[in-house]
Amino acid sequence: MMTTPAASDLSDHSADGGQAASAASAAPAAPGAPAAPGAPAGTAGTLRRTGGRSARVRAQVLAAVGEVLVAAGYDALTVDAVAERAGVHRTTVYRRWRDVGGLLADVLDAAADDTWEPADTGSLEDDLTALNQEVYDALHPGQPGPGGSLTTALIAASFRSAEAAGALTRFWEGRYARCAPVVARAVDRGEVPPGPDARALLVAATAPLYQELLLLRAAPDPALPRRAACAARAAAAAGVFTRAPDAPSGA
Repeated sequence: MMTTPAASDLSDHSADGGQAASAASAAPAAPGAPAAPGAPAGTAGTLRRTGGRSARVRAQVLAAVGEVLVAAGYDALTVDAVAERAGVHRTTVYRRWRDVGGLLADVLDAAADDTWEPADTGSLEDDLTALNQEVYDALHPGQPGPGGSLTTALIAASFRSAEAAGALTRFWEGRYARCAPVVARAVDRGEVPPGPDARALLVAATAPLYQELLLLRAAPDPALPRRAACAARAAAAAGVFTRAPDAPSGA
Protein backbone atom coordinates (compact mmCIF):
# COMPACT_ATOMS: atom_id res chain seq x y z
CA MET A 1 0.00 0.00 0.00
CA MET A 2 1.00 3.60 -0.31
CA THR A 3 0.96 4.28 3.43
CA THR A 4 2.38 2.52 6.43
CA PRO A 5 0.99 -0.97 7.12
CA ALA A 6 -2.54 -1.80 8.11
CA ALA A 7 -2.97 -3.87 11.23
CA SER A 8 -4.08 -6.75 9.03
CA ASP A 9 -0.79 -6.52 7.12
CA LEU A 10 1.05 -7.45 10.29
CA SER A 11 -1.27 -10.21 11.48
CA ASP A 12 -2.16 -12.04 8.25
CA HIS A 13 0.40 -14.84 8.22
CA SER A 14 0.71 -17.74 5.81
CA ALA A 15 0.99 -21.30 7.02
CA ASP A 16 4.79 -21.28 6.64
CA GLY A 17 5.15 -18.13 8.70
CA GLY A 18 5.34 -15.69 5.82
CA GLN A 19 3.26 -12.53 5.90
CA ALA A 20 0.71 -11.81 3.20
CA ALA A 21 -1.54 -8.81 3.12
CA SER A 22 -3.52 -7.05 0.44
CA ALA A 23 -3.27 -3.31 0.15
CA ALA A 24 -7.02 -3.37 -0.19
CA SER A 25 -7.19 -3.98 3.56
CA ALA A 26 -5.41 -0.73 4.39
CA ALA A 27 -7.80 0.44 7.05
CA PRO A 28 -5.80 0.52 10.31
CA ALA A 29 -0.68 2.41 4.81
CA ALA A 30 2.08 5.39 3.07
CA PRO A 31 3.88 7.22 0.25
CA GLY A 32 2.37 8.57 2.68
CA ALA A 33 1.65 6.73 3.04
CA PRO A 34 4.02 4.60 4.86
CA ALA A 35 0.08 1.12 3.45
CA ALA A 36 0.03 2.92 3.61
CA PRO A 37 -1.23 5.39 -0.14
CA GLY A 38 -7.28 -0.45 0.85
CA ALA A 39 -6.49 0.05 -2.77
CA PRO A 40 -9.46 0.80 -4.98
CA ALA A 41 -8.07 0.79 -8.51
CA GLY A 42 -4.69 -0.11 -6.99
CA THR A 43 -2.36 -3.08 -7.14
CA ALA A 44 -2.33 -5.24 -4.05
CA GLY A 45 1.00 -5.42 -2.27
CA THR A 46 2.11 -8.69 -0.72
CA LEU A 47 4.91 -8.98 1.77
CA ARG A 48 7.58 -11.35 0.52
CA ARG A 49 7.17 -14.80 1.96
CA THR A 50 9.84 -16.45 4.02
CA GLY A 51 9.78 -19.74 5.84
CA GLY A 52 10.94 -21.25 9.08
CA ARG A 53 10.48 -20.65 12.77
CA SER A 54 12.39 -17.36 12.69
CA ALA A 55 9.94 -15.94 10.14
CA ARG A 56 6.97 -17.13 12.21
CA VAL A 57 8.33 -15.49 15.34
CA ARG A 58 9.01 -12.26 13.47
CA ALA A 59 5.48 -12.26 12.06
CA GLN A 60 3.97 -12.83 15.51
CA VAL A 61 6.08 -10.13 17.12
CA LEU A 62 5.47 -7.50 14.45
CA ALA A 63 1.74 -8.20 14.57
CA ALA A 64 1.86 -7.76 18.35
CA VAL A 65 3.64 -4.41 18.00
CA GLY A 66 0.84 -3.08 15.83
CA GLU A 67 -1.86 -4.47 18.09
CA VAL A 68 -0.40 -2.99 21.27
CA LEU A 69 0.33 0.35 19.62
CA VAL A 70 -3.22 0.74 18.32
CA ALA A 71 -4.95 -0.69 21.40
CA ALA A 72 -3.03 1.21 24.06
CA GLY A 73 -0.73 3.79 22.46
CA TYR A 74 3.02 4.36 22.46
CA ASP A 75 3.45 4.64 26.22
CA ALA A 76 2.12 1.09 26.65
CA LEU A 77 4.44 -0.30 23.97
CA THR A 78 7.13 -2.20 25.85
CA VAL A 79 9.19 -5.24 25.03
CA ASP A 80 7.38 -7.16 27.76
CA ALA A 81 3.95 -6.17 26.45
CA VAL A 82 4.88 -7.19 22.91
CA ALA A 83 6.35 -10.50 24.05
CA GLU A 84 3.22 -11.33 26.03
CA ARG A 85 0.92 -10.39 23.14
CA ALA A 86 3.02 -12.37 20.67
CA GLY A 87 3.26 -15.42 22.91
CA VAL A 88 7.05 -15.50 22.86
CA HIS A 89 9.66 -15.20 25.60
CA ARG A 90 10.83 -11.69 26.40
CA THR A 91 14.47 -12.70 25.87
CA THR A 92 13.61 -13.61 22.28
CA VAL A 93 12.41 -10.06 21.68
CA TYR A 94 15.35 -8.45 23.48
CA ARG A 95 17.86 -10.58 21.61
CA ARG A 96 16.52 -9.78 18.14
CA TRP A 97 15.06 -6.26 18.48
CA ARG A 98 16.76 -4.87 21.63
CA ASP A 99 14.12 -2.24 22.40
CA VAL A 100 10.93 -0.51 21.27
CA GLY A 101 12.80 1.51 18.67
CA GLY A 102 14.08 -1.66 17.05
CA LEU A 103 10.58 -3.15 17.03
CA LEU A 104 9.02 -0.09 15.39
CA ALA A 105 11.78 0.14 12.80
CA ASP A 106 11.29 -3.50 11.85
CA VAL A 107 7.53 -3.03 11.47
CA LEU A 108 8.19 -0.26 8.94
CA ASP A 109 11.05 -2.06 7.20
CA ALA A 110 8.88 -5.17 6.84
CA ALA A 111 6.08 -3.07 5.35
CA ALA A 112 8.51 -1.65 2.79
CA ASP A 113 9.55 -5.14 1.71
CA ASP A 114 6.50 -5.81 -0.43
CA THR A 115 5.31 -5.75 -4.04
CA TRP A 116 3.06 -2.70 -3.89
CA GLU A 117 2.74 -0.62 -7.05
CA PRO A 118 0.61 2.46 -7.81
CA ALA A 119 -2.50 2.20 -9.92
CA ASP A 120 -2.35 2.75 -13.67
CA THR A 121 -5.77 4.15 -14.52
CA GLY A 122 -4.90 5.91 -17.76
CA SER A 123 -4.92 9.48 -16.43
CA LEU A 124 -2.79 11.44 -13.98
CA GLU A 125 -5.74 12.74 -11.99
CA ASP A 126 -7.19 9.27 -11.51
CA ASP A 127 -3.80 7.79 -10.63
CA LEU A 128 -3.25 10.48 -8.00
CA THR A 129 -6.79 10.03 -6.72
CA ALA A 130 -6.13 6.29 -6.26
CA LEU A 131 -2.98 7.06 -4.27
CA ASN A 132 -4.80 9.62 -2.17
CA GLN A 133 -7.66 7.23 -1.52
CA GLU A 134 -5.21 4.80 0.05
CA VAL A 135 -3.84 7.56 2.27
CA TYR A 136 -7.37 8.66 3.17
CA ASP A 137 -8.46 5.13 4.07
CA ALA A 138 -5.37 4.57 6.21
CA LEU A 139 -5.79 7.83 8.13
CA HIS A 140 -9.55 7.40 8.54
CA PRO A 141 -9.93 3.69 9.33
CA GLY A 142 -13.40 3.87 10.83
CA GLN A 143 -13.02 2.65 14.40
CA PRO A 144 -9.41 3.16 15.54
CA GLY A 145 -8.22 2.23 19.00
CA PRO A 146 -6.92 4.64 21.65
CA GLY A 147 -3.62 4.80 19.77
CA GLY A 148 -5.40 5.80 16.56
CA SER A 149 -5.03 3.87 13.33
CA LEU A 150 -1.79 1.97 12.91
CA THR A 151 -0.71 4.54 10.34
CA THR A 152 -1.25 7.51 12.65
CA ALA A 153 0.21 5.61 15.61
CA LEU A 154 3.40 4.83 13.70
CA ILE A 155 3.74 8.42 12.54
CA ALA A 156 3.27 9.64 16.12
CA ALA A 157 5.79 7.09 17.38
CA SER A 158 8.37 8.38 14.91
CA PHE A 159 8.51 11.62 16.89
CA ARG A 160 9.55 9.69 19.98
CA SER A 161 11.92 7.14 18.49
CA ALA A 162 14.89 7.97 16.30
CA GLU A 163 14.93 4.45 14.90
CA ALA A 164 11.26 4.64 13.96
CA ALA A 165 11.80 8.07 12.41
CA GLY A 166 14.59 6.75 10.23
CA ALA A 167 12.57 3.73 9.16
CA LEU A 168 9.54 5.87 8.37
CA THR A 169 11.66 8.14 6.20
CA ARG A 170 13.03 5.13 4.33
CA PHE A 171 9.52 3.77 3.88
CA TRP A 172 8.13 6.98 2.39
CA GLU A 173 11.15 7.62 0.21
CA GLY A 174 10.69 4.14 -1.21
CA ARG A 175 6.98 4.66 -1.78
CA TYR A 176 7.48 7.97 -3.58
CA ALA A 177 10.17 6.37 -5.74
CA ARG A 178 7.75 3.57 -6.69
CA CYS A 179 5.18 6.21 -7.65
CA ALA A 180 7.52 7.98 -10.08
CA PRO A 181 6.07 5.99 -13.04
CA VAL A 182 2.73 7.73 -12.40
CA VAL A 183 4.36 11.00 -13.41
CA ALA A 184 6.37 9.46 -16.24
CA ARG A 185 3.20 8.04 -17.77
CA ALA A 186 1.55 11.45 -17.54
CA VAL A 187 4.45 12.99 -19.45
CA ASP A 188 4.18 10.27 -22.12
CA ARG A 189 0.45 11.01 -22.48
CA GLY A 190 1.11 14.72 -22.85
CA GLU A 191 -0.71 15.62 -19.62
CA VAL A 192 2.38 17.20 -18.06
CA PRO A 193 5.25 19.14 -19.67
CA PRO A 194 8.54 17.24 -19.95
CA GLY A 195 10.99 17.41 -17.08
CA PRO A 196 8.73 17.44 -14.02
CA ASP A 197 10.03 16.85 -10.52
CA ALA A 198 8.08 13.65 -9.86
CA ARG A 199 8.65 13.63 -6.11
CA ALA A 200 7.56 17.26 -5.69
CA LEU A 201 4.39 16.58 -7.66
CA LEU A 202 3.56 13.46 -5.65
CA VAL A 203 4.20 15.20 -2.34
CA ALA A 204 1.97 18.07 -3.40
CA ALA A 205 -0.80 15.61 -4.26
CA THR A 206 -0.69 13.67 -1.01
CA ALA A 207 0.27 16.40 1.49
CA PRO A 208 -3.23 17.91 1.83
CA LEU A 209 -4.52 14.62 3.22
CA TYR A 210 -1.93 14.57 5.98
CA GLN A 211 -2.56 18.22 6.71
CA GLU A 212 -6.33 17.84 6.95
CA LEU A 213 -6.67 14.40 8.52
CA LEU A 214 -3.57 14.05 10.67
CA LEU A 215 -2.64 17.58 11.72
CA LEU A 216 -5.99 19.37 11.68
CA ARG A 217 -8.02 16.24 12.53
CA ALA A 218 -10.71 17.38 10.13
CA ALA A 219 -13.98 15.52 9.74
CA PRO A 220 -14.07 12.85 7.04
CA ASP A 221 -14.45 14.34 3.57
CA PRO A 222 -14.77 11.70 0.83
CA ALA A 223 -14.14 14.35 -1.82
CA LEU A 224 -10.69 15.23 -0.44
CA PRO A 225 -8.65 12.57 -2.29
CA ARG A 226 -9.86 13.69 -5.71
CA ARG A 227 -9.82 17.40 -4.86
CA ALA A 228 -6.16 17.23 -3.84
CA ALA A 229 -5.33 15.12 -6.88
CA CYS A 230 -7.09 17.56 -9.19
CA ALA A 231 -5.18 20.51 -7.76
CA ALA A 232 -1.83 18.76 -8.15
CA ARG A 233 -2.69 17.68 -11.70
CA ALA A 234 -3.64 21.25 -12.67
CA ALA A 235 -0.44 22.63 -11.18
CA ALA A 236 1.63 19.99 -12.98
CA ALA A 237 -0.09 20.73 -16.30
CA ALA A 238 0.74 24.41 -15.83
CA GLY A 239 4.42 23.55 -15.42
CA VAL A 240 4.66 24.30 -11.70
CA PHE A 241 6.74 21.17 -11.10
CA THR A 242 8.86 21.41 -14.24
CA ARG A 243 12.52 21.56 -13.26
CA ALA A 244 14.92 24.07 -14.72
CA PRO A 245 17.68 22.49 -16.80
CA ASP A 246 20.23 20.73 -14.60
CA ALA A 247 18.19 21.39 -11.44
CA PRO A 248 18.33 18.51 -8.93
CA SER A 249 15.18 16.61 -8.02
CA GLY A 250 13.27 18.39 -5.26
CA ALA A 251 14.82 21.75 -6.08
